[in-house]
Amino acid sequence: MTETMKHITLASRPTGFPTQDNFKLEEAPMPTPGEGEVLVAVKYMSLDPYMRGRMDDGPSYAAPVPVGATMEAGAVGEVIASNDPKFAVGDHAFGMFGWTTHSVAKASMVRKMNRDTAPIQTALGVLGMPGFTAWAGMTAYSKMKAGETLVVGAATGPVGSMVGQLAKQAGLRVIGVAGGEEKCKLAVETFGFDACVDHRGKDARAMRDALSAECPDGIDIYFENVGGATLGGVIPLLNLHARVIICGMIAWYSGESDETGSMDLQKLWRYSLVKRLTIQGLLQTDHVARFGEFLREIGPKVANGEIVHIEDVAEGLETAPEAFMGLLKGRNMGKLVVKVG
Repeated sequence: MTETMKHITLASRPTGFPTQDNFKLEEAPMPTPGEGEVLVAVKYMSLDPYMRGRMDDGPSYAAPVPVGATMEAGAVGEVIASNDPKFAVGDHAFGMFGWTTHSVAKASMVRKMNRDTAPIQTALGVLGMPGFTAWAGMTAYSKMKAGETLVVGAATGPVGSMVGQLAKQAGLRVIGVAGGEEKCKLAVETFGFDACVDHRGKDARAMRDALSAECPDGIDIYFENVGGATLGGVIPLLNLHARVIICGMIAWYSGESDETGSMDLQKLWRYSLVKRLTIQGLLQTDHVARFGEFLREIGPKVANGEIVHIEDVAEGLETAPEAFMGLLKGRNMGKLVVKVG
């Protein structure tokens, strides 16, 4: 066993879009697990848009990462030392290990992985938090019915692609929104969407026109991942009693000014009243009691190819900051993970 580990800390809080200066790669002594703890050598770690919010110190649904602390992330790895009978050396585990090569964690906060059912990195994507978020939102809030029309932003990401596939399997018309021709092709040809609108270079009016052409009967469900011009284009097209599920707003996470003409609050409130919209915020943590149900339903569909997923893999812990900034700019194709070890 090596005597040191590496981790990436939050060096400073970003002002606007993050930069390399906000992160610091550090070396530290290898930790030793105490009673009831395990030491894990991280194999893959997840990069997700929500992490941008954790870099700020404003009010949110979760505490910010302290300056100087290891950046948070879900990760999977191999147990290399254990002081808990539930884990043996060689077991594979999932936990919130962070941006690090090694981590000590309480065994009670770690989930043992079965490598025989699926590759361990699927616990970070299609069979992890992103896939579960999509499934929880759709099963709890969408009230989807065959023949309806659903629009989902960030359509080729791990949440959006799951949303679209679940809706298609339920008999809905599914329209994705993605950035670029390549991603739109992926949404249709790989994930089975009916159509996909490229949001690049479009303001809210242009998005409305493009979506209107693909949604001749209006929009019954909007799964919100992006905000910005996409939201401004969707709202006027929502049908009576439409449902809006708010999962994320990546276009606004870094606080940049929005010059896309998304929609002012007065208009949004008016549409909400006139169309009798249901607008529902979604946090997957509200639904964790159903995670086992999710795995039982979706696990076999992933195994037999009924649910398709793709991964975008960055190599090496040191690449995480650049990969993360690329994620916020929409450069990833599929679920973004970092291969650490």
